Amino acid sequence: MKLRPSKIWLLGAAGGLAALLALPAAGQDSPESLLPPGFGDPVVPPGEAAPAAPRPGQPAPLLPSAPSAAPVTASSADGAATEIADAQEEIAPPVEIPDFARRPIDIAGPLGPGATGMDGAAFGTANGRFLSGLMRRVEAPIVSRWASILLRRALLSRVPAPAAVPPVDWIAERAWLLLRMGEADGARMLVQGVDVDRFTPKLMAVAAQTALATADPAGLCPLATPAATMSQEPIWPLAQAMCTALSGDAAGSSALIDRARRARVARGIDLFLAEKVVGAGGGRRQINIEWDGVDQLTSWRFGLATALGVAIPDALFGTVGPQVQAWQARAAMVPLAGRLAPARMAAAIGVFSNAALVDLYAAQADETDAAELTDSPAGRLRAAYVGVDQDARMTALRALWDEAKNPTARYGDAVLTARAAAGIVPNAAYADDAASLIGAMLSAGLDIQADRWAGIVGDMSASSADPAWAMLAVGTLRPLVDVGYARVSDFAGRADPHRAQLLFAGLAGLGRLSAADTQRLAGELGVPIGRQDRWTRALDLASANGQPGTVALLAAAGLQTRNWSAVPPAYLYHIVSALRRVGLEGEARMIAAEAMSRT
Repeated sequence: MKLRPSKIWLLGAAGGLAALLALPAAGQDSPESLLPPGFGDPVVPPGEAAPAAPRPGQPAPLLPSAPSAAPVTASSADGAATEIADAQEEIAPPVEIPDFARRPIDIAGPLGPGATGMDGAAFGTANGRFLSGLMRRVEAPIVSRWASILLRRALLSRVPAPAAVPPVDWIAERAWLLLRMGEADGARMLVQGVDVDRFTPKLMAVAAQTALATADPAGLCPLATPAATMSQEPIWPLAQAMCTALSGDAAGSSALIDRARRARVARGIDLFLAEKVVGAGGGRRQINIEWDGVDQLTSWRFGLATALGVAIPDALFGTVGPQVQAWQARAAMVPLAGRLAPARMAAAIGVFSNAALVDLYAAQADETDAAELTDSPAGRLRAAYVGVDQDARMTALRALWDEAKNPTARYGDAVLTARAAAGIVPNAAYADDAASLIGAMLSAGLDIQADRWAGIVGDMSASSADPAWAMLAVGTLRPLVDVGYARVSDFAGRADPHRAQLLFAGLAGLGRLSAADTQRLAGELGVPIGRQDRWTRALDLASANGQPGTVALLAAAGLQTRNWSAVPPAYLYHIVSALRRVGLEGEARMIAAEAMSRT
């Protein structure tokens, strides 16, 4: 499916959105501190409560809390930084960039208008403080793969900085949200589009997070010297030590790491990981990393361990959100076998495409012994695409779908098998597989291929057809199955009530029901589509003003949950309606179809 952007009509200012918005749920208010008070393995004195673990929706904090026995204060951190700076024989002067070579910050983003990026009016004249606050409050990743894909497009589009927010901080907010969505590479593209001497403290914090999310300790090096003038975080003395090692100065880096230890900047595994980076840069330190006693994964631990090829215990990924698995899936330093399951998670949350996922499995197949390939996931995927006949391909598809251990993994497998499913010629013999095949195709936007199954689904009994029919009812370019009142009401009589409400919301939002049927079904199913609150009014105003970027951001705010069962059907109606009004009907259909596939 090709999602075609429509003409964006500029219908007026949207600065008043800020006063209208009350988000459905709260999230992160600002980038995680690079070093929440202190650094190292937490030591909790008797009688004190242990620090609370982050909520599952939060990204990994960069570093853990400070040991209570030796808190790192601003003054001690400043003293450590001063001591280390004094030990350096020479600090290179900052590079002066001539004005003609500077990259613009007032209009920034790697995606230009066209098939991928939105045009410069994506956020219209919406107030920058409103947009920034909204970005900070979205708890990512959100429940919808397709809404996340749309939001990524908006955040990476080449758009001007809105009023009431500094341009560099606007870039930082976009990168920070991308990072929390699992889009580490997208965040890096935004951050690296700004000259370092223009960094604000906010962008400096996000840039450090991005370097660690992409497992790139060297990415801290351009930041270390300027960060010393704007941050008292003790991470920077360690960064200086690591970067000195990476530049080839083994003696200097050893001295710096020793001074950091004496200054009690870090301890335990956090210090050992930094020392191992120093050793990898040419130092003589031989460090073995042991995870015993470590009960929290942080950005620091993830970034350095991954860069060093140190395996992270699976249990630690349970202490952070799924976006960290997306960071792991794109890390070339992790063995392919260790990236397959995280890659399926990344696909389910919208970070990996079908093509990227298939490429990863193909690479794994190339590394697998021929005798073991047939019974491996990579071998089954190969059979699903190039099996000797259609029956063999269907057998391989069923085997892949049956391997999933939870609904998220199953949806990731749907993305993985999307094009293989599209290769199955519609046949009544596979009627029982129609829902799985259609769901797989629509997970990757292959709506034209899914359309071909409308005839098979139409010939099935209504009760047997329900799962496949519901996806086709909202997912096709135009209605190809019966979506009249009687059919919808019949479906609602058999389906889970919330699923029936979501189907109605999708159909009504897409305008596929008559006005009379919409009102009648809204009352019968108990979906208050006419009820207004601050979020719905903000969404309506953004769509009326022709702001697809703002609509995408507000849609994400309405979908910030982990389970479709928690999505209010009325919210889905407003999201689908707003997307249609700004010319994003393709994305609206895919979100509605996803709701049917995943409930």
